[in-house]
Amino acid sequence: MTTDEPTILATSGGLRPGERTYFEFTPLTQYAVDLAGVAGRAPRVCTVTTAGGDAAHVMHGLAEAGRIAGYEHTNLQLFGMPNVADVEAHLLSQDVIWVMGGSVVNLLAVWRAHGLDAILHRAWQAGVVLTGVSAGSICWYQGGTTDSFGPQLAPVTDGLAFLPYGNGVHYDSEERRRPLIHRLVADGTLGPTHCTDDGVGLLYSGTELVEAVAESGAGAYVVQRDGDTVREDALDVRRLPARAGGRR
Repeated sequence: MTTDEPTILATSGGLRPGERTYFEFTPLTQYAVDLAGVAGRAPRVCTVTTAGGDAAHVMHGLAEAGRIAGYEHTNLQLFGMPNVADVEAHLLSQDVIWVMGGSVVNLLAVWRAHGLDAILHRAWQAGVVLTGVSAGSICWYQGGTTDSFGPQLAPVTDGLAFLPYGNGVHYDSEERRRPLIHRLVADGTLGPTHCTDDGVGLLYSGTELVEAVAESGAGAYVVQRDGDTVREDALDVRRLPARAGGRR
């Protein structure tokens, strides 16, 4: 199944430590799967762990989380070589592509080296739901803020730009994120920037922001220049229903 329109759910959530497992998927990821409209079979969900260097324990934990959630789960591994013979065919066969957090700068460099930027654009246009957390959110936008270069946050401005905005993640939990976003928007480094507190996701149909949704009590915001100042507007946020243990 694919969506009628290109669909992205960009989040600061979707995954948490499990009660008896390393990870479990949470309502934001379940919502992304629901958007794919799968019926009569297990949803095909491919996780992408490039931003963390395809760490074995992370891939194992995601596979376990996918099994618990009832997905037909695969993981696209790029280190030290792709683990599937035809990356494009594999990704285009998915219902949802979910991207793990980590270094968005490294993710973008490795994806471009493997031509994944163009492949993901084709998957998005074909109706495969794109989603992910943190670096797996920023990557879809023009840019945002990152600790990829070191402990001091810095701008990244060469995202895939499927969405023509900046992106701010972990807006409430990392105190340096908000002031840097405001400064980057004020000086023109970033254009209008869409931001999420932890536990919140932003749904886009094509490039249009449709709604903000949350798996926990938090907010979403649009930051943009307003004359010589910066304005931050809070968005209405719809609370997603809880699903115990990440199960469907």
